[in-house]
Amino acid sequence: MEIERINENTVKFFLSYMDIEERGFTREEVWYNREKSEELFWDMMDEINDEAEFEAEGPLWIQVHAKKNGIEVTVTRANTADGQLGESPFGSDAEHDVFHDIGGGSFQSMEDILSATENNVEWMENTFEFNEFENVIQLASRMRHYEAKTSLYSYNNKYYLHVVFDSEQMDDKEKTNMFSVLSEFGVPTKTTIHLLEEYGHIIVESDVFTQITKYF
Repeated sequence: MEIERINENTVKFFLSYMDIEERGFTREEVWYNREKSEELFWDMMDEINDEAEFEAEGPLWIQVHAKKNGIEVTVTRANTADGQLGESPFGSDAEHDVFHDIGGGSFQSMEDILSATENNVEWMENTFEFNEFENVIQLASRMRHYEAKTSLYSYNNKYYLHVVFDSEQMDDKEKTNMFSVLSEFGVPTKTTIHLLEEYGHIIVESDVFTQITKYF
């Protein structure tokens, strides 16, 4: 595990999937088992307290980003001046903010975190970045059973897969599972479909994985 102390109230750590497994957890448990994700989180906070002298006390803002080889978590002690909770330190457009009050409630599972958006807007789409086309080819064989609309672009010497989830065919657990597999091969990015359509080059317009498995 990599730990970075940002400032007095913020710490960031990166936990690879290998780290997670070495600690006795499976990737599936961390993604959508609330009790297991909470157990792992507090184990990490205890370790961070020992190494970086960062105590998880009072309300916390937690931001989680799925990376290609693991998860990156930023934890900030909330500003509670005058008894009021301050604004999120991650900005109003942060997609994966989770507030956790140590005094009550429980840490949310990765499924809850990844599906959380501003004003509880339904989690509908993601864009993933790939350094090599070979990574997309390897991913295609793992995507046969997921119902989602896909398109593939090249932009600035990288490849971008845009995914629109079919909410009628997929529940949040299935979306999270698909997100987890996608994150094994690519990196979630905030690059928008609008930018890709305007400045990128379309490689596969639709049904990306079927087309790739057909020709590769």
